[in-house]
Amino acid sequence: MAYWSVCQCETHREPVAAGFLEQAGFETYLPRIKEKSRIVPLFTGYLFVRIIDRWWTVNSTVGVIALLRSGDQPAQLRDQIVCEIKAKEKNGIVKLPQPPGLKVGDRVRIVRGSFADRLGIFDGMSSKDRSHILLELLGRQVRVEIRKSDFAPVLAVA
Repeated sequence: MAYWSVCQCETHREPVAAGFLEQAGFETYLPRIKEKSRIVPLFTGYLFVRIIDRWWTVNSTVGVIALLRSGDQPAQLRDQIVCEIKAKEKNGIVKLPQPPGLKVGDRVRIVRGSFADRLGIFDGMSSKDRSHILLELLGRQVRVEIRKSDFAPVLAVA
């Protein structure tokens, strides 16, 4: 019975690993997102691979570090997980949902963490369920990644 699993890849070599796995007869899925002007993997360092048999050969594939396992077998994902990610794709790019009521350029206040009480500008979603926020630090604007639960929109006062 075929199932989806996940393999950890060498840094920035997810497409290489996918190519070699496909040459070896495996179906792969590497979801990608757009960050600014670059296309990057949704899950940096990881790749979905469909396992039918001979799963142990995945570990010796160029670009692969290891197949994630549960005990002595590959960890299995429900098909629904991969289908849901694929359903969010448009032209090969996964469209991540924006936090409700926020759009790029909106002012936000950091409510937790080392930047608590600082004001910033929402600059879009990143991978790993985090957002990019532009903060004024040391006299220049710096882009930082912050969990969605650690900031809130600044309400405009009329």
